[in-house]
Amino acid sequence: MLTRFFAAVALNIALGAALAASPALSAPRGQSAAAPLSAEDRAAVTQAEQALNAVHTLQSKFVQLNPDGRQAGGTFYLSRPGKMRLEYDAPVKDFIVADGLFLFYWDSEMKQQSSTPIGSTLADFILRPDIKLSGDVTVTDVFRAQGVLEITLVETKDPRKGSLTLVFEDRPLQLRKWRVLDAQGLTTEVALLNPRVGVPLSSDLFYFKAPASRQEHGG
Repeated sequence: MLTRFFAAVALNIALGAALAASPALSAPRGQSAAAPLSAEDRAAVTQAEQALNAVHTLQSKFVQLNPDGRQAGGTFYLSRPGKMRLEYDAPVKDFIVADGLFLFYWDSEMKQQSSTPIGSTLADFILRPDIKLSGDVTVTDVFRAQGVLEITLVETKDPRKGSLTLVFEDRPLQLRKWRVLDAQGLTTEVALLNPRVGVPLSSDLFYFKAPASRQEHGG
């Protein structure tokens, strides 16, 4: 059951699935109508867009803090446009792969995969060739502290589903953390540890293969 718990949270974290698939409930705390952004806020959003668009490949270890206080670690891979992979450290064997068209989730306990078009998840906005923090996502809050910029997003068509907060480290501006607040008001956070940008990544990382298939082919 532990692996399935982590996998469910992984879907929320890596894909924003809580925003794209959760039933619309009452708005979570802090999810009131967004106030108009100031000129300074809009400039910060533009800088965040530029920082995200500058990243074409990324590999990073991560630490995930779940709503019940449990932690998990793993490795996150990103290859824009369209591709990502999230896999946990042992003993958790579930993983998620986006291959450019579909997003696949491997349930190691059930030994089966499920998939959905990338465009049906909030992950789509960060995997696009041109990332825009507008349109089908809406910025509801911009927060600054010393050396930190936080930008909170909701799904424009239904902000009650939850929110995704991107946390950037300043100077230079780099994505270091994200938080998902789901429709039930539960928060899950992922922090990137020493992310490496611009690294070569094998295309095999972004091709879904069930673990049995990899073993059969000697992978």
